[in-house]
Amino acid sequence: MNAQGEIPSFNGDEKAKATDFANYFCAYSQIYHQKSMLSDHQRMAAYHSAILGNQDVFRDKVVMDIGTGSGILSVWAAQAGARKVYAIEYTDMAKHAEKVMKANGVDHIVTVLQTAVEDVKLPIESDRLLVEEDGTERCVDIIISEWMGYMLLRESMMDSVIHARDRFLKQKTGLMFPSHTTLLLAPITDEEERKHAATDFSNAMADWNDFEQTTNTMYGVDMSILAPDYEREQKEYYMLSSRWTELPPEAVLAEPAVIKRYDMMTCTLQQAKGLFASDPESSFDFEIEGSKVQGPVSGFSGWFTADFCSRTDHGGVDAPKLHHPAFLSTGPENGYTHWGQQTFYFLSSIPTMKGETTRISGGIEMTRTKDNSRLYNCRFSYSSSRRKSDEPKDGAVLMKSGVIENVYQIP
Repeated sequence: MNAQGEIPSFNGDEKAKATDFANYFCAYSQIYHQKSMLSDHQRMAAYHSAILGNQDVFRDKVVMDIGTGSGILSVWAAQAGARKVYAIEYTDMAKHAEKVMKANGVDHIVTVLQTAVEDVKLPIESDRLLVEEDGTERCVDIIISEWMGYMLLRESMMDSVIHARDRFLKQKTGLMFPSHTTLLLAPITDEEERKHAATDFSNAMADWNDFEQTTNTMYGVDMSILAPDYEREQKEYYMLSSRWTELPPEAVLAEPAVIKRYDMMTCTLQQAKGLFASDPESSFDFEIEGSKVQGPVSGFSGWFTADFCSRTDHGGVDAPKLHHPAFLSTGPENGYTHWGQQTFYFLSSIPTMKGETTRISGGIEMTRTKDNSRLYNCRFSYSSSRRKSDEPKDGAVLMKSGVIENVYQIP
């Protein structure tokens, strides 16, 4: 990874690209993995409604499907009336996608290109594509992609979508599917899972103690010098790594906070790199009324939504309008999605009391890891206070904690 946290698939040598493929792309070449995503009916219904519910927008248009996988979005785009669809897929899943196109009778419309979208060359002349401006490659009317990862940004595929947008999409009339994405955060209660993680950590350390004593007794070697580093590793794994969860709606203890919004027509590569302390929406201020919730605050949970709607940027006034918007939520209120929610469990829970309001305020940063640009760490910095519920928000408090700061990995 370079110092700027950029993705090797478009900014690295061949060795870096090969490593990126081994770490990231290879999993998507398996039909098993594709089936998991295709079985996510919330995901499928949102994209199906967005594409086939807006056939007037797709009719006679040129479409690019980035990371097509099995190719189902490309099939729908062709069924919606697209004149030409370019399905871009880096892995050998491209070969399966070609079979899917032929089996569904759209192979005369959909061309599957096995390459990274950063390297793709569209057949502009041979396919008689109309470019928006001479000397550019802006010949695509609609970009569709299911690029979102855990906590929206994990996997860093947004970078590829932005590169393709800036190179191929018509600036004045082009559309992005999804058009907007939003990352949300909320305090949650889930003591069973939080305590389970703590127990796993305790068991791992008890096992180390047995190992340390046995190695010393049986083989005469003292390994205790490694105990602090082992404890740090295990703590990071069990206690300071986010967990995939499928939370019930009642686990959410306060109104979710929007911590990042992306307009997919205007967002930049820099913005795609994460959430930073300077971002206006990176702070949160939660109010939890003890009389209305069950259980203590076990941690924070994050998820995202995706909108498929008309353009809202100033440059898109002449773009086609979507008369049938679609919406995807991966939050607890919407049931199962393969993304689930990413939950960051506290090392110790925060109690709630009847007749009292618990306030948790602070901020979140989400940045790419030093070792892998497709993975992220989340830094939470927050404090909590408690007051009588009839006190105003900034009234007298019964208690106030110090600032707590932890960094979590998103595996």
